[in-house]
Amino acid sequence: MPEDWFDSTVATTYDDDESEMFDPAAIGATVDVLERLAGSGPALEFAIGTGRVALPLASRGVQVSGIELSTAMLRQLRAKAGGGEAAIPVVVGDMATVRTPRCGTFTLTYLVFNTITNLTAQEEQVACFQNAALHLAPGGYFVIETFVPRLRMLPPGERFVPYAVTEDFIGIDEYDVAHQRLTCHYVQTRATLERSSMPFRYVWPSELDLMAQLAGLEKRERWADWSGAPFTSESESHVSVWQKSL
Repeated sequence: MPEDWFDSTVATTYDDDESEMFDPAAIGATVDVLERLAGSGPALEFAIGTGRVALPLASRGVQVSGIELSTAMLRQLRAKAGGGEAAIPVVVGDMATVRTPRCGTFTLTYLVFNTITNLTAQEEQVACFQNAALHLAPGGYFVIETFVPRLRMLPPGERFVPYAVTEDFIGIDEYDVAHQRLTCHYVQTRATLERSSMPFRYVWPSELDLMAQLAGLEKRERWADWSGAPFTSESESHVSVWQKSL
């Protein structure tokens, strides 16, 4: 099981983030796609967190369940309107291995905002695909949203790429190309100056397609974002959709 990096300190401030991921229009576009893919069936969110996506999706009438490793993040979900256990059942555990009571019945499983990279070993990411496939009913969809590694930004011999620099936040990605690892370093100002680092394993779209194939899933779509913009060599992220055979 991966280490839980989303402790109470992170969880209690997670929804204070002012990044694009919390923009109502961005959330709406995300939920539009997920609602369409779920159809009339239930949906399962891996790493459901504080309910940023699950709650608006459930408000559309989709039956949403979740898997979440962090009990601190789950407490934040439970404190929100519509976030109770009866409304959104959640199993606590590793999204790569834990099973839910409705395993094999979901029309949609999904994993948003780079969370596949929280699994820091290739075998864990492969297991995540297999777990998603096990939870799907025949014909169901698995969706991942994640970034495209920005290795083209690295000059020879360098390993650091700044991705955000504002008055109260500095974010720097540190790449270990030999081991396909990424460490995100954050320096931010709240009441005090805070520094933290978090490990990830970046993964290429083609590698995700192979993981899907190993799990018995076929690629159906790949977009640059939730609006359905074409994915190109210049895209900084992608939304990919795979389907379990009927």
